[in-house]
Amino acid sequence: MFEFDQYLGFLAFLVILTMGFWLMIFLMAFLPYWIGGSVGELIKEKREARKKAKAEKA
Repeated sequence: MFEFDQYLGFLAFLVILTMGFWLMIFLMAFLPYWIGGSVGELIKEKREARKKAKAEKA
């Protein structure tokens, strides 16, 4: 028969394992979207700065 301490340890293990699993799923879904958006904004800003510099020269 399980003692109460073993039961709590098992529950803590399950909770930590489940939290890690869902955090991994969240990061794998969210990080590429975040990085892609940041890179897109950076490219857009550089393109606008280049257009502005070209317009000032002309």
